Amino acid sequence: MSARRLLLLGPPGAGKGTQAQRLVAKYGIPQVSTGDMLRSAVAAGSEVGRKAREYMDRGDLVPDSIVIGVAEERLSAPDARDGFILDGFPRTAAQAAELDRMLVGLGCRLERCVALALAEDALVARLIARAAIEGRSDDNEESIRTRMKVYREQTEPLIAYYAKRGILVEVDGDASMDEVEKRVEKALEG
Repeated sequence: MSARRLLLLGPPGAGKGTQAQRLVAKYGIPQVSTGDMLRSAVAAGSEVGRKAREYMDRGDLVPDSIVIGVAEERLSAPDARDGFILDGFPRTAAQAAELDRMLVGLGCRLERCVALALAEDALVARLIARAAIEGRSDDNEESIRTRMKVYREQTEPLIAYYAKRGILVEVDGDASMDEVEKRVEKALEG
């Protein structure tokens, strides 16, 4: 694998978390996910974590300024110096611009964006099946389609953003986990 500073992009249910964990196991670079970052910052009691907790305790979305602060704190950690796998961040063009600024400050750059692609109906079926297995009553077809709409409006434009920078590789995610892993690894070469 030549690229070591990665972003996995794709709609809910595309397999970003699964593929990130496989890359972590294979290459020893940390997965950096928004949810994990927020929970870690809260647990550590950092200033950013205390701010995030106020929103999380109320059930509100954590504002970009705090998410970006938590991301910067996490990406500054010693284990992320040699690489990282971003999963769930950035989600918007504003967050992507802040990520670029942050990485310049850390003396590095994003090397590859792997966009996992699947048809929406396949994603909905996958998430409904996962919800049944995990007993997640909040994942019904209506809520899933709402999340897909938010993804299309807010996050999908990042595909063009990273394509313009020449670091985007699209990967067909409609296959077994092992096959998608092979496709992702191929996308990271060169």
